Amino acid sequence: MIFLELALQNFGPYQGRQVINLRPETNNSTHPIILLGGMNGGGKTTLMDAIRLSLYGSRAQCSTRGNLSYNDFLTQCVNRNTPPTDKTRIELAFEVVEEDKPRTLRIVRYWTKELKDGKDTLGILVDEEWPDKALANTWDDYIENLLPLGISNLFLFDGEQVKELAELETPPPLVVSAIQSLLGLELAERLSTDLDILASRKRRDIANQKELQTLDNIEAKLIQQKEKLEVAKQDKSALKSKLDYATKEQQLASDKFISEGGKLASERSQLEVQSKTLIEQANQVRQEMRDLAAGVLPLSLISPFLEQAKAQAEQEKKQHQIKLTRDVLKERDTRLIQYIKKISLTPKRVNQIQSFLESDNQELDQEISAQEEPWLLADEPAITRLETLLNYELSTAQTNAQSQRERLQTLETEIDALERQIATAASPEAYNALKQAFTDAQNKVIKVKAAYENASRRCDEIDRQIRETKKELETYADETIKLKNNQHIINSIAKVQATLELFREKLTLKKLNKLEIEVTECFRYLLHKSDLVHRVAIDTQSFSLSLYDPEGQPIPKHRLSAGEKQLLAISFLWGLARVSGRHLPVAIDTPLGRLDSSHRSNLVERYFPTASHQVILLSTDTEIRETEVKRLRELDAIAQEYCLNYDPKERQTVVEPGYFW
Repeated sequence: MIFLELALQNFGPYQGRQVINLRPETNNSTHPIILLGGMNGGGKTTLMDAIRLSLYGSRAQCSTRGNLSYNDFLTQCVNRNTPPTDKTRIELAFEVVEEDKPRTLRIVRYWTKELKDGKDTLGILVDEEWPDKALANTWDDYIENLLPLGISNLFLFDGEQVKELAELETPPPLVVSAIQSLLGLELAERLSTDLDILASRKRRDIANQKELQTLDNIEAKLIQQKEKLEVAKQDKSALKSKLDYATKEQQLASDKFISEGGKLASERSQLEVQSKTLIEQANQVRQEMRDLAAGVLPLSLISPFLEQAKAQAEQEKKQHQIKLTRDVLKERDTRLIQYIKKISLTPKRVNQIQSFLESDNQELDQEISAQEEPWLLADEPAITRLETLLNYELSTAQTNAQSQRERLQTLETEIDALERQIATAASPEAYNALKQAFTDAQNKVIKVKAAYENASRRCDEIDRQIRETKKELETYADETIKLKNNQHIINSIAKVQATLELFREKLTLKKLNKLEIEVTECFRYLLHKSDLVHRVAIDTQSFSLSLYDPEGQPIPKHRLSAGEKQLLAISFLWGLARVSGRHLPVAIDTPLGRLDSSHRSNLVERYFPTASHQVILLSTDTEIRETEVKRLRELDAIAQEYCLNYDPKERQTVVEPGYFW
C-alpha cells in the first residue's frame, strides 16, 4: 500500500482546496520520506486526522474528537471561514497490489456545516475513472482487510503516543489489542467465540420450550458473568497502572532518601561504631610499628655501613689467618733446613733450598705488609651476629614494617570514608521528613497492591464461576439433548476450543520469539550504546518489555534515559511492523520528541530511511532541524518536502513546497 495524494478542501485550518503529493519517488527513483514541516498548532496533526478520517470515517480515532459524536466532530472540522453551503472535502488516493496487479483507489468524503443524516458522503474512485458504489457500501470491510483499524495506530502514530508507551511498564489495552491483531493472535479467540455461538444455536435447535428457557437462563447468567469479568479485568488493569505508578513513586522516594543522606542517618550509630573500631585497630597498628622501631628496624637506616663493617671484619679475619699461616710456614721451614743439613746434602744445594724458602716467605711478608692495619678487631661471635642481623633480622623487620604501614593506610582510608558518610548524613529533622515520605509511598504501594490482589482474586473468582456455568451448560446439554449429530457437534466444539487454546499458546510463543528478535535488533541498531542491551524479552500475557545485558542480567527500565525509552518504544513499533509482514506506509507526527543529539542522529540516519517503503514525517523546526534535513538529503532519502505556513491572524494554513531550510 502506498499513499499517492492527500487533498483537503475547507478542512480545519486549510481553506480552499490544497493538494499534497505523497508519492515516494522523484524522477523515476524511489525515496521513502515525505517531509512536512510546520510550527505547533499549524495543522500537522490535522493532516494525520485527515488520513485517519478518510480511511475509517466514523470509526476514526482522531486527535480532537474526544467524546464528540461523529456529527459534531465533522462540524468542528469545517474551516471557520467556509460558507454554510460550501463543501468540506478530504480525498486520499493510494495504490494497492491485488492479484499481482497495481490498483489505484481514491477515497472521497465530503459534507457541509448543515449535515444531512448526521454523516458525510463517501465515494470510492477506482483507477481515477469510475466510482465503485459496491466498494463504497462495503468499504469498512475492505479497509479492515487492508489496514485494520486495530493496528492503524502502529503505523499512524505521533511522538506523544511513543512517549506514553515508553513511560508505561505495560502497553495500554488498545496497543495490546493492536499487537494481538497484528500478530494474528486474535483469530483463535475469535474462532473460539464463534464456536460458542454455534454451540448455542445447536442447543436451541434440539431443545424443547422448557429446556430452551433453562438454556436461556444459563446462557444469560454466563453473559452476565462474562460482563462482570470484563469489568473486573478493566479494574485490575487500572489498579495495575496505579500500582506501577505507586511503585515508581516509592522508588523515587527511596532514591531521594538515600541520595539526601537518609539511609546514612539511619545507620549513623552503626557507622560510628565501625569508625571507632577502625580507629582502635589503627592505634594498635601504630603501637606495633613503634615496637618495631624500638628493635633492630632503625639499623636498616645504616645497612650500607653495616655491610661495610661485615666486609671489613671478614677481611681482617682473612689477614689474621694469613699471619698465622706465615708463622707456621716459617717454623716448618726452620725444621726443614735443619733436617736437610743432617742428610748430607751439599752446602750448595742447602743454600739453594734455603734461598727459595726465604724468597717465598718474603713475598708473603710483602703481601701482609701491603694490607692496612686492622682496626675493627671483631671476634667470631660478633661477625656471626652481624651476618644474622643483615641476612634475616633486618629484612624481616622491614617486611613487617611495610605490611603494617600498608594496613595503616587502608584503615585510615576506611576511617576517612566513614567520617565523610557520617558528615553527609541528614539531620534528624530532614531524616524524619525523608523517612515519612518514604513510609507514605511504601504504604501507598501496600494499599494499591492489596487492592490489585483483591481485583485479581475477583477476576479468578468470576472466571471460576464462568467455568462452573459452562460446565453446568454442558451438563444440562448432555442430559437433555438427544440428537446425536448436534450432540457430536457440541462435543467437537469443546475439543476444538481446547485445541485452539493450545494453538494460541504455541502461536503466541512463536510470534513473540520472532518479535523479540526483531525488537532487539531494531533497538540495538538505533541505540548508540550497542553493548548496553543484549536481549529484549516480551511477556506473553501483558506484552511488557524486559531488558537483559550481555551477561544475562536484567536491566531495570528506570536506568534508561528518556531518549533511550523513546527509542525502545519506537523499536517495539518497528519490530511489530516488520513481523506483521504488511507493506504499509508509516506516518509519524512529532517524530523526535525530547531525544538528545546522538539518539536523534541515530533515528534520522537509521530509522526514518528504513522504517517502511513510505515514511511521512510531520515535524516542527526544532525536531528535524537544518542539520537533520541536510543529512536526510545527503542520504537521498527525501522524495517530497512541504512547509505548512500558518497565519495566526487569519488562523489559516497554506501548504507550500520546500521545508524550513
